[in-house]
Amino acid sequence: MKINNNISAVITNKQLLRTEDTLAASMERLSSGLRINHAKDDPSGMAIAGKMNAQIDGLSRASRNSSDGISVLDTADGALTEVTSMLQRMRELSVQAANGTMSENDRAAIQKEIGNLVEEIDRISEATEFNTKTLLDGSLSNRVYGDHFTRPTPSSTVEAGFYNFTVNAAAEQASVAINVTNGLTYPIPSDQAGSITINGAAAMIEAGMSKEDVIGSIRDAAEIGGALIEITDDDTVTVKSEYYGVNEHVDVVSNSTLVLPTGAEHQTGKNADITMDAANSLFKDHPTATIKHEGNHITFTDVEGFSLSMKLEENFEGAIKCEVTDIGPMDLQVGANMGQQITVRIPSISSEYLYLDEVDVSKVGGPERAMTRLDEALATVNDIRANLGAYTNRLEYTVSSLNATHENMNSAISRIADVDMATEMVEYTKDNVLQQAGTSALSQANELPQMALQLLQ
Repeated sequence: MKINNNISAVITNKQLLRTEDTLAASMERLSSGLRINHAKDDPSGMAIAGKMNAQIDGLSRASRNSSDGISVLDTADGALTEVTSMLQRMRELSVQAANGTMSENDRAAIQKEIGNLVEEIDRISEATEFNTKTLLDGSLSNRVYGDHFTRPTPSSTVEAGFYNFTVNAAAEQASVAINVTNGLTYPIPSDQAGSITINGAAAMIEAGMSKEDVIGSIRDAAEIGGALIEITDDDTVTVKSEYYGVNEHVDVVSNSTLVLPTGAEHQTGKNADITMDAANSLFKDHPTATIKHEGNHITFTDVEGFSLSMKLEENFEGAIKCEVTDIGPMDLQVGANMGQQITVRIPSISSEYLYLDEVDVSKVGGPERAMTRLDEALATVNDIRANLGAYTNRLEYTVSSLNATHENMNSAISRIADVDMATEMVEYTKDNVLQQAGTSALSQANELPQMALQLLQ
């Protein structure tokens, strides 16, 4: 029997301390609901849970990002709905203007409404925004750089890089050169009076008119007939079509003694002659690409959906380098990791890019041209809306997928990091009983040295 070292008490106290540590850990798990409260609880589990928590937070943010993207697309589509309505109204007015019962004043009045609708389309293009980001002005489409062309419009399948080509011969306007002294003397005598028609619009040549009066009459008729004039010298007036290409024409007929050049009754323009540089640009990846000509407006297309259109500089001939970049489109972060993005492209719907600046029903042949241009504009806008709808449907599925993944990741991390309350309560109850038993045993072990006093009595 020893007094200085109570081995029984030391052993009991050691076990009691272990029980208290276990009980404290159990109480921490029960109060926090977590199986892993410190790295020492499960080092590998803590590492896995940490990475999974980052993924869960990222998935939650990505889901909200996708929802924001849907809001952007809905905003753009809402604006395009009104643009479509305006284009349909403009086409309706063009059909009305094409009716033979309409006078020149009637067509001019119709053109005023069309002009206002074109201005409103431009306003929508510039003013449609989401969080200060303009949506319909082309800033969300691929940027295209180069000289000697305007209005570049690449499709979503056009890869970034150079698309080089050569303009061998520029597009030409239809033209007729009129020498106003050929068959006429000034002032006009009565036997030379009459008229000439330019695309069906009459220029009156009346007795007593001076040369300047005749040129003014030709200029007025050309404007109504949808043509331009150029005074090349004192005696020559060249009548030109307003636009370029083989579909443009100038028809000049003389009903007076004025003598016109041969073929003046019907002259047509020419399309540009273009050669693609497949050897030194990405045209080599599109061996089936063809060129659609419409005067200075050209479009490169192939059977795989590749499309790159632009308007060439007038009268330019030579090599052109066209660089398409990946700058501009909106990248929506729809995943928890780098590179998990959906790229959204929205082309410009301004009147310039829809070629609405060529719509003028007040001129001869204007209503027919307007209907063609408006059909093309409607097709362009409908294609843009179809792409927006496809983006929206994709993002809706993306949101559903992200939410499902978020749910499964939460379930997985719960199995790793969350405590099983029933099991932990069993452990807590056991440790609680052991603590009480240990306390009682320590109390008794501390009384053992008191028995040594009985030997001294």
